[in-house]
Amino acid sequence: MKQMTHRFKMVDIIYILMMIVPVCFGIVLKVLTTPASDGISISGARIYMTLPMPIQNLPITESQVNSAIVIVAVFFLCLYLTHGIKDGIWLKRHHFAEMIVEKCTGLVTNSMGEYFRAFAPFITAMLALSGFSSLITLFGLYAPTSDINIVAGWAILVFILITYYKMKCGPLEYVKSFGNPALMAPLNIISEIATPISMAFRHYGNVLSGSVIAVLVAAGLQGLSNMVFGALPGFFGKFPFLQVGLPAILSIYFDIFSGCLQAYIFAMLTMLYISGGFPLELYEARKKKRAQLCKN
Repeated sequence: MKQMTHRFKMVDIIYILMMIVPVCFGIVLKVLTTPASDGISISGARIYMTLPMPIQNLPITESQVNSAIVIVAVFFLCLYLTHGIKDGIWLKRHHFAEMIVEKCTGLVTNSMGEYFRAFAPFITAMLALSGFSSLITLFGLYAPTSDINIVAGWAILVFILITYYKMKCGPLEYVKSFGNPALMAPLNIISEIATPISMAFRHYGNVLSGSVIAVLVAAGLQGLSNMVFGALPGFFGKFPFLQVGLPAILSIYFDIFSGCLQAYIFAMLTMLYISGGFPLELYEARKKKRAQLCKN
């Protein structure tokens, strides 16, 4: 095992800073742009600016900025976890990175089959982006997964992949699949169109509902605390005693458990839809037929 040099340690520090700085930037931007408010506020992503475009103006929203923050932070996290592997330096974080690769590769091969083994990096990236986009609320930032536009973009990308693999055996076979059986053709078409819609609204709705519930419970506990302890003198009458503890427990569930669970569900649905819609046996038979024709 090679020894870590000062240059190696400096690069490590840079990677760590590049994970922290984007999050700090998001927190500062939120503090500077959030107007003062006396009560609770449940609203969508804040629009920071609008860029003029030929067809339609492009709004730069809080969701887009926070998505970029997550992407940059995850990118440098990956660089940090793998830094030094090629140089023969093995640290504990390298074993952790190896475990992530093995678990995600195993998840993909078990869910999709050996043919889709190369999908492991895509599924891993989806899990990281979705999970950290929900966990960013722990820093007081708006979760991109609470914005239907962000999650719908992911669902459309997945739908394109689903359609691509369904058409691997040709457009004719893809059209025939809707008529199996013939009486179910209208429902099969509706089901095909509803796939990205259901994926987007399932992920978005669960994350957004958790945020709304947490805010409403915290506001309700504050009002109840003022009602019960408001008669106490001075500081004790204004301190929200009932807000201590319970909102943190709700945050553990909605921000951590539920956010990570929705990321896992979205990834699992992606794998099941893609592998389930791909006619592997028909595709292999078609490849063999083409190979025989080429020989002849």
